[in-house]
Amino acid sequence: MNQAQDTRLDWRTAARLGLLGGVVTLYFGAIGMVLTFSVRNLLGTFINVGQILTVAGALAAGYLVGRTFIEAGRRRQVIPMGLLAGFMAGLPPLILVIMGTLFPVNPMFININDELVQLITFGLGPVLGSVALVLLSTVMGLVGAALELMDERPRRALINGVLWVLLLGLFSENAATILEKFIGHAAVRWMFQNKSLNPIAGAVLFIITFGFSFLGSGDRARQKWQSMPPEAQQQWRKYFIVLGLLLALALPWIVGQFLSQVLFIVGLYVMMGMGLNIVVGYAGLLDLGYVAFFAFGAYTMGVLTSPQGPGGGILNFWAALPFSIAVGVLFGVLLGFPVLNMRGDYLAIVTLGFGEIIRVLAYSNWLAPLIGGAQGVLGIPSPSLFGFELGKPEYMYYLVLVGSIIAAFIAARLRDSRLGRQWMAMREDEDVAEAMGINLVQTKLLAFAIGASFSAASGAIFASRLHNIFPNSFGILVSINVLSLIIVGGLGSLPGVVVGAAILVGLPELLREFAEYRLLMYGILLIVMMLVKPEGFWPEAARKRELRGEEEWDEAAAAPSSAE
Repeated sequence: MNQAQDTRLDWRTAARLGLLGGVVTLYFGAIGMVLTFSVRNLLGTFINVGQILTVAGALAAGYLVGRTFIEAGRRRQVIPMGLLAGFMAGLPPLILVIMGTLFPVNPMFININDELVQLITFGLGPVLGSVALVLLSTVMGLVGAALELMDERPRRALINGVLWVLLLGLFSENAATILEKFIGHAAVRWMFQNKSLNPIAGAVLFIITFGFSFLGSGDRARQKWQSMPPEAQQQWRKYFIVLGLLLALALPWIVGQFLSQVLFIVGLYVMMGMGLNIVVGYAGLLDLGYVAFFAFGAYTMGVLTSPQGPGGGILNFWAALPFSIAVGVLFGVLLGFPVLNMRGDYLAIVTLGFGEIIRVLAYSNWLAPLIGGAQGVLGIPSPSLFGFELGKPEYMYYLVLVGSIIAAFIAARLRDSRLGRQWMAMREDEDVAEAMGINLVQTKLLAFAIGASFSAASGAIFASRLHNIFPNSFGILVSINVLSLIIVGGLGSLPGVVVGAAILVGLPELLREFAEYRLLMYGILLIVMMLVKPEGFWPEAARKRELRGEEEWDEAAAAPSSAE
């Protein structure tokens, strides 16, 4: 009886996960994501992003079922349960077919129409296409479950190969612009056709990536690196830093004007992320009003340099930049005083209110004679260096690159300093830190002030690049974006700030036609990160030990027994 109950529970578990994956697909179709994303081809003209979204729920359900049953020690049930999960995942999307066929023009669900039905049924008609959809979902559930049965090396090689093909197909236009400078126009025309990756080129790329990953070239390089003495590692790090700087200097002329503008925006968020990483990652002070300091830097730059401003353009960019940073530091200290005794949620709410107050004041008529009110500040000149105007995105990229390097250098030096250790001690436990003799007032104010200086500097550069600034550029979403990127990259990690900015700022800029779903993808990514990799993509060593230390200890303890 108990065995029968366990069997029914197993089937119910697989069916529940499959239905969950199908409901996700149903949701993506109902809100228009499947149809909107279908305009971006990946491989030829027969695989697009919308189709990937259609079967992604079944694949994910099969993978989760496979992992669940393997962890329970039931490897024999993985394949049939994966098939069941995939089959169940194919049922909810049939609602889209039924609604789109019977009610092709629905005022409530405007995204469920004939075009969507044609897409998810592969142009085979409602009946035959529905059967094909369910069969394909069943196969994808099987594939997802079978991944867990594979050994680590072939599974990793297979996933890497597929991901590289999909990524190159997704960003085919940008990749073509870059590769054309190296391999020529004819080769690029062969590789990329109809704004997607040529299937033959995709197969070649898959084979190369699969072989490289399967042979473990990366693992051997990592093992060789770990076997080096510390002095040799330090020497090689210097070489890598020099090589990285040379690549960063050449990057604008490799990627072109549009991608240089994207890199400029990413660099701005890197600068802000370095500052907020000090406040949140080092000191543990949750600041949701960080955009206020960004606004202070931008408006100070505009007021002091714009000929149309109240200052009449009395200063140039370089002379106004220290004043912009000083204003940010001043208001960082002023914000710090009222919140010295606050922690956690209370601190977050107060700083959120501070940011909103600044935004409302920027709109108000009270400050309009100074900062223009809703009309903003216009005519802000571009920076110039030795008479050369830095107006193009390629030139402004170098400005923000230098700013990011300086911010990273300062943050790294502070992290390893006595003040950095005080911040981290305060982050872990304020009461214990105070008992150990740390001056909490001074430590908190320094965190707010230094973090605000980075944000104000990026705001000043932002104003000079846009030439015009308006209050709607300083909404709460700027603070949310900066906080999200340091969480995704890894709290307290300097390389994590760069990785988080590239993922949360760079990728959406490259996919601007899907901008209406940007916040939805943010939410999904944050949920997945918290469940799968809470320490971030590039975590700080201490935080990784804190979150993964127990698992690593268990694996290390189990290794000798498994070897025996």
